[in-house]
Amino acid sequence: MKTEFTRFGLAKFGIIITASQFLGAIGLIIGLKFNPILTLSSLGLALLMLSGLIVRIKLRDSIWISLPALFYLGLNTYIFMASIN
Repeated sequence: MKTEFTRFGLAKFGIIITASQFLGAIGLIIGLKFNPILTLSSLGLALLMLSGLIVRIKLRDSIWISLPALFYLGLNTYIFMASIN
């Protein structure tokens, strides 16, 4: 992962990004009981995945390599939309 963050030009943000992903995942689990936490966590993870997708597009990575970010962007956007209804 360190080499990927270096390739992305985000080496100094690696710990922050990793911590954000873990906090978002924990928030999704806790959000099963508390809807506002689910809403915030899914929105945060969707924005994180959107950022990751943008970085991959700027680096001209293939769609195959970018597919996980796109999938998780869609999944978290769906969870977010479902949680606000």
